[in-house]
Amino acid sequence: MAAGLGSMDGMDYEYAPLRLPPNVDRLTAAAQLAIQAEFSGWELARVRLYRDGTRQVVLRRRRVNQPQPGLSY
Repeated sequence: MAAGLGSMDGMDYEYAPLRLPPNVDRLTAAAQLAIQAEFSGWELARVRLYRDGTRQVVLRRRRVNQPQPGLSY
């Protein structure tokens, strides 16, 4: 899955793929992801664990439509 926008049930999301190396244990990975969720609004979309111990994680968050400067609504 590529970084960018996706649409699901009319919701726009932005995605952030991450790769965690095999030397990162499950508890440390969970703590890192919890920090991202708490302070940046990300949620876990997918985790893929490879044979070598590498984890591919995809985080997502709702895209916030902010008005652009100079445009009135």
